[in-house]
Amino acid sequence: MSDALVAIGTRKGLFIARSADGGPFEVQPVQFPTIGVPSVAIDTRGAAPRLLAGIEYGHFGPSVMYSDDLGASWQEAQRPPVAFPEKTGATLTRVWQLQPSPSEPDVVWAGVEPAALFRSEDRGVTYTLVEGLWEHPHRPQWQPGGGGLCLHTIIPHPSDPRVMGIAVSAAGFYRTADGGLSWEAANRHIRAPFMPEGQQYPEFGQCVHKVGLNPSRPDRLFLQHHFGVYRSDDFGGTWHDIGSSLPSDFGFPIVVHASRPETVYVLPLQADMDRTPVEHHLRVYRSDDAGETWRALDQGLPEPPVHVCVLRDAMTASEAGVFFGTRDGEVYSSRDDGESWSLVARHLPDVLSVRAAVL
Repeated sequence: MSDALVAIGTRKGLFIARSADGGPFEVQPVQFPTIGVPSVAIDTRGAAPRLLAGIEYGHFGPSVMYSDDLGASWQEAQRPPVAFPEKTGATLTRVWQLQPSPSEPDVVWAGVEPAALFRSEDRGVTYTLVEGLWEHPHRPQWQPGGGGLCLHTIIPHPSDPRVMGIAVSAAGFYRTADGGLSWEAANRHIRAPFMPEGQQYPEFGQCVHKVGLNPSRPDRLFLQHHFGVYRSDDFGGTWHDIGSSLPSDFGFPIVVHASRPETVYVLPLQADMDRTPVEHHLRVYRSDDAGETWRALDQGLPEPPVHVCVLRDAMTASEAGVFFGTRDGEVYSSRDDGESWSLVARHLPDVLSVRAAVL
């Protein structure tokens, strides 16, 4: 069995956990202590893995760091690595997402706040603004969600670099078929119940929390909305509700199994302002039929009552397993598709982002 690595971004530093040959995870000492790490990525495409971390550098502002030796040393991407052109009048607030391209060897995408998409062609060292999205005519009408006006999800097509989807809170899901030159809102049949009767299915304005896919079936997307769980079988052309049998269709993360495109995981929370597990019972729900039915999984998770929240990027699925981190600093892993869970780390700061890979 290969080694596994988990990168855990928290409100006060980055933690790296490693497991050898399926053994227990060992958590290494904190890196970037006192600095928030809202986004992490593990790029396994090159001769050596590259770790990427979007950090909140306090007085110096947001930045991107990278490591080619699994975190033993770090370099800062060109300063500033992600910067808006002066003509935009915008200032970077946070790097919400770092996403290596599955179809272009050296390309890394960055999603930021205020909502924008940046492209790197040198594995995350320098970035340029995708102006087609920045200049979208809907932009003046976009409204921020509770976390701000953030581009928090990037869904590149696994084989066609012209095709990509992104999610903005609280603008909705947008997609491109020409490499980012033009973008269309793709929120058909996603309900926005806060809107007046007769206006609850707008072209845009939906509060999308997260979107996921499995590369072996790229047209199928799964979406966790502020008010529902949805699936699309045509890369966002239309959506339909798959959350009616869940105890709550509110939550933040949604992830798809690394090798089974019909298997998807959510973590239902009590809506809206409570944002703790339903009945204060921490359970991950898994569907093995693309959302038609769901099953609760809690073996190895703490007994109720549990008062925690799991943020949108604090859950991930990869060949290494399924992982999630909580806002009270605990990280759990499952190597049997969620049937049982083990504690990876505890007493960490508030977990913001989790990524895992097999090395």
